[in-house]
Amino acid sequence: MSDIDTADIQQEPRLITETGIDRRVADIIEPVLIPMGYQLVRVRLSAQNGATLQIMAERTDGTMTVEDCEAVSTAISPVLDVDDPIGKAYHLEVSSPGIDRPMVRKGDFVRWTGHLVKCETSVLVENRKRFRGVILGADADGFTIERDQPGPDEAPTVVVPFSALAEAKLILTDELIRDALTADKKAKAAREAANENFEELDGDDETPSQE
Repeated sequence: MSDIDTADIQQEPRLITETGIDRRVADIIEPVLIPMGYQLVRVRLSAQNGATLQIMAERTDGTMTVEDCEAVSTAISPVLDVDDPIGKAYHLEVSSPGIDRPMVRKGDFVRWTGHLVKCETSVLVENRKRFRGVILGADADGFTIERDQPGPDEAPTVVVPFSALAEAKLILTDELIRDALTADKKAKAAREAANENFEELDGDDETPSQE
C-alpha cells in the first residue's frame, strides 16, 4: 500500500518548481489559486507572439474546464498587473495540464500508476539521467518504473527518488486517454452531486415566511 493518501493530493507542494521570472509569477498567483480550489501545475514565459505567459492549473480533483480557465484568468490578471513581474506586454494563456501532463507532485505518480512516463533526473540514478517506463507505484521517497527498453546490464525496474527528479511527463497512449476521460467524468459527476447536496441543505435551512 502506498505511503501517500490520494485524498491529500491537493495539500502537496510541487516537486518541480520554476526559476527566475517564472518563479516570481508562481509566487504571486499561487496564493490566489489555492482559496479558489485550484492548484498550480506550471508557469512558463515564452517568446511566442512576442511574449506569452502560460499558466497550467487544475482543480484539486484533476479537472479543468474552459470556465475554470476563464475564472483563473480573471482572478490572476489583476494581481499580475499590480506586481508586474514581467515588465513588458504579454499574452496570458491559462490551460489545463492536458492528458499527457507534466508530473509535478508525488500524488501525480500515485494517481497515474500503471501508465507510461518519461522523466529526467538532476543527478545520475543507476548511471542514467533519463528514464522511460510504466509507473509501478510510489511512496513518500520516490516512484518505481518498469523500463520499456532496459539495457543489457540494467535491471527491468528502477526506483527514481523524488529528490532527484528534474522533469517528468506522461506519454500519450490509448490506455491513458481512456483512463483520463473516465477519471474526468467521475470527478465532474462527484462535483455535481456535491453541489446538488449543498443546494438541498441550503434550501432546508431557509426560514419559512410568516403570513
